[in-house]
Amino acid sequence: MESEDRQTRKSNLRLLFEALVVGLVAGIVVGSFRWLIGQTLAMWQKGYQAAHANPALLWLLAGGVLVSVIVAGFLVKQQPHAGGSGIPEVELQLQGKLQLAWWPILWRKFIGGVLSIGSGLFLGREGPSIQLGSTVGQGVAQGFKASKSDSRVLLATGAASGLSAAFGAPLGGAMFIVEEVFHNFSPRVWLNALAGAIMANFVVSNVFGQTPVLAIDYKHSFPILQYWQLLLLGAFLGLIGRFYQWGLLNFSRVYQKITVLPRWLHGIIPALILVPIMYYFPGYVGGGNNLILSLNQIHAVNVLVLIFLLRISFSIVSYDSGLPGGIFLPILTMGALLGAVYGEFMVDLGLLDQKLVVNLIIFSMAGLFSAIVRSPFTAIMLIAEMVGSLLHLMPLAVVSVAAYVVNELLGGEPIYESLAGRMQTKEDNDYVGEADQLTVSIYEGSQLADHRVKEIAWPDRTLVRVIHRGQKDIIPDGDTQLLAGDLLVLEIDENQRGLVYDKIASLQEAKE
Repeated sequence: MESEDRQTRKSNLRLLFEALVVGLVAGIVVGSFRWLIGQTLAMWQKGYQAAHANPALLWLLAGGVLVSVIVAGFLVKQQPHAGGSGIPEVELQLQGKLQLAWWPILWRKFIGGVLSIGSGLFLGREGPSIQLGSTVGQGVAQGFKASKSDSRVLLATGAASGLSAAFGAPLGGAMFIVEEVFHNFSPRVWLNALAGAIMANFVVSNVFGQTPVLAIDYKHSFPILQYWQLLLLGAFLGLIGRFYQWGLLNFSRVYQKITVLPRWLHGIIPALILVPIMYYFPGYVGGGNNLILSLNQIHAVNVLVLIFLLRISFSIVSYDSGLPGGIFLPILTMGALLGAVYGEFMVDLGLLDQKLVVNLIIFSMAGLFSAIVRSPFTAIMLIAEMVGSLLHLMPLAVVSVAAYVVNELLGGEPIYESLAGRMQTKEDNDYVGEADQLTVSIYEGSQLADHRVKEIAWPDRTLVRVIHRGQKDIIPDGDTQLLAGDLLVLEIDENQRGLVYDKIASLQEAKE
């Protein structure tokens, strides 16, 4: 027994070392990706500023943008899973429903992302950064000849490291992976994901400094007697979030009807729309980081509403074109705008002090993210890290939960799961059929809890190998009772991994 414990510790330490290597490499890759996007966007903005003095330059700039999106689109044509944000692909890979070669994705996503996001389209770098990190995790796992189980942990670690490097938020990066992507709070997952995320953040901090990405200056706590405002704001964000989910999932049908252009050239459409936007409103383009930081200087509600309408419509048009780029930062930007709209409206009504509007801008980023992505813990932690303050955790939580609940009542579903669901194909499930493992946490109130192993209708070719209960490991038999909080290690047929994942997820639903 002591020998087995020593072997387990050695295996865990080896995996932790590999996770740190993933974080180091992901920090370098995503840090370079982030820097190049910033430099490319700045170059385009300078070009459009020069075009005001020399309008003939506008034709050259338009041609340059078209070339950028055509090249990015061609890369996606070569490897379709290099398009979009990449988060749905990571989810499907971890569920065993999709297998991808890491290198063809990595370099195409990197180049295509710099070209499309750096051009000024309303796309975020964070989703692509997560996929870039996951490909790094795959590559490191392959280099170390890791087991299938360890490979998935390293893939998740790379994804967490990618988000950490993109936002400078290691805790938020690790939380997003376990809450939204991996759906598993296994210690092997969150510990290694956090270690990799910290390493990645250390790498990028040496380049971009330690100033929070959204260092918004605010000096006043939100009064407890004004918390009713947070409930109204949360309901408002939940409603808008539901509309955005619907729009993003359905606007792609418009592109499907555009048959004059092949799918890989649909990026030309948002590129042409971008040219006048970039010319007249250069400060409103891109993911929206700089716009968020300047919102406290805009007090006219009608102006804020117009900027929001521009952001939400062109964000959908940009993303559904299929170009490499995500919706992560655009969601936060729209949330900040909605917070400013609500706050300034309440100021005009005499129901809110002007100095508190900046608080609502911060809270609303978490609220809209919670509503659309359906990850409230990640929303709270991520915004706290990005803003660089823990003083607003309570109001952040109130807005996030209210927005989440309202979106749930309106029938909303997690946006990344919805996007993943519509891309699954038979080709994605072409496996070898070797033995594999799946780790499952038993939730309080699930159909698995308080039942004996033999009473559960397990999927075919599924065996409960080990139950981790606290500090104990139990080798179960048919009469072993399953308890909420148990961590099950299932042995499954790799060929059935996706099917087993879905079956176990249905068994985790609350008892009637």
